[in-house]
Amino acid sequence: MPQPVCDSCGSKDLTRLFSTFARLKTDKDVYEDILSDSDLVKGMVANDPRALVEWSRRMEGTEGEKAPEYEEMMERMERGERWDEVASEMQERESASSETSELEE
Repeated sequence: MPQPVCDSCGSKDLTRLFSTFARLKTDKDVYEDILSDSDLVKGMVANDPRALVEWSRRMEGTEGEKAPEYEEMMERMERGERWDEVASEMQERESASSETSELEE
């Protein structure tokens, strides 16, 4: 077997580099993983906000950066706050902020 040569300079003094890679799970794989976690399923059935956060994190994958509001909601739910209470408070805060902005114009 011939020794490999650098395409750029012709050198035979080469070092093997390994690239990173990701094995993406299918939606079916993700759902099966979630459903096989009995503690997570029990938490979801019991409407535990921490279970909802865990489910959301497993479903989100690596879709990029999340909005600050999303991160705030997830953090508060991880602390055990109910999602409907968090959402309601955040909506009220957004409405008050919008009304203030309109008055300033």
